[in-house]
Amino acid sequence: MMRHPALDLPPVGQAGEPIDVGVLYRRMTRMCWFDASTEGHESLSTPCGGCLCPPVGRVPHELSGTVPAVAPRFLMGAALVGVLVFSCACSRPESIAVETSRSVERPTTILPASPPTTSPPTTSPPSNPDRPRPTRPDWLGQRPLPTDGAGFGIGGPTPPELVDRRISTVDTLPPPSADEFASSIEVLAGDPLARSTWREGCPVAVADLRYVRVSFRGFDGLAHTGELIVAAAVAEDIVSVFEQLWDAGFPLEEMRIVTMADLDAEPTGDGNNTGSFVCRAVTGGSSFSQHAYGLAIDINSFHNPYVKGSLVLPELAAASVDRSVHRPGMITDGDTVVEAFAAIGWRWGGHWTTLKDWQHFSQNGR
Repeated sequence: MMRHPALDLPPVGQAGEPIDVGVLYRRMTRMCWFDASTEGHESLSTPCGGCLCPPVGRVPHELSGTVPAVAPRFLMGAALVGVLVFSCACSRPESIAVETSRSVERPTTILPASPPTTSPPTTSPPSNPDRPRPTRPDWLGQRPLPTDGAGFGIGGPTPPELVDRRISTVDTLPPPSADEFASSIEVLAGDPLARSTWREGCPVAVADLRYVRVSFRGFDGLAHTGELIVAAAVAEDIVSVFEQLWDAGFPLEEMRIVTMADLDAEPTGDGNNTGSFVCRAVTGGSSFSQHAYGLAIDINSFHNPYVKGSLVLPELAAASVDRSVHRPGMITDGDTVVEAFAAIGWRWGGHWTTLKDWQHFSQNGR
């Protein structure tokens, strides 16, 4: 039986298919400031070379000059006093203009903050190296599960690292050149076709499929480029759906073509791909899945598992079965994802009654 790929674009069931300018610190290493304010800027000197500077702030001009030379002997007493007064003043070096206003670190959220209005335009979403970034467990996708008689992995409790899963995206395609949604629709040929699961005997001709690229937001808050193979007749509609997800900031972890190697791999139960075309049979059946026609899409499979009785796919996604606990990446009734697909006439597996396939959307509702 053809089972769902190791990346766990889960299959379907009976009624359908599953298918981080940061804040510039006035460092308390004693940096001297000079009152040279003009148009909202201050001039910042270089750090004092080990001297005790005045408190951080502006230093009057008269204390900012070069320490005077030693006077004649009869003025030595006065010079010593001068040294005591001026010894902590730094020589006035070339100054560096610094904005008086302080930029605020963007919060750790799914959507990246907009660039400050004083910053030049950027060609990619601004990143903050000080912001905690989602981590990717080294073992992800590397630990095959024992299988049952049907070929499904024998799952267990969700690993703690994956309960509230917000993993950074590993780019397999160049990210968008600007922080704007971008898309392309091309005939399916060359490398995308070679990497896909299409082969002779699939229920759809290559000419009736399209290779689609769309921008998406990752759980890392950055912009990425994903790829899909869908039926030619629905390609433009699918682009419109992902544009709405982009605008809403709905996060995706991964979006790539499912390969034959994925289909043949042992199940690891921890995949989280968003994808469409997979030439395979329905879960637990012999007829072709709607994925085999490019007429179904799975979204964040780990956050939105397929559940039928005790069977959960991906096999380690048990923590996502309780839909009363909402986490980023999960699909809920009436949200942007469901509404965007409904707008093009597609139906959601989360509405099924005999089983639930929260990741799954299809044109015919199966």
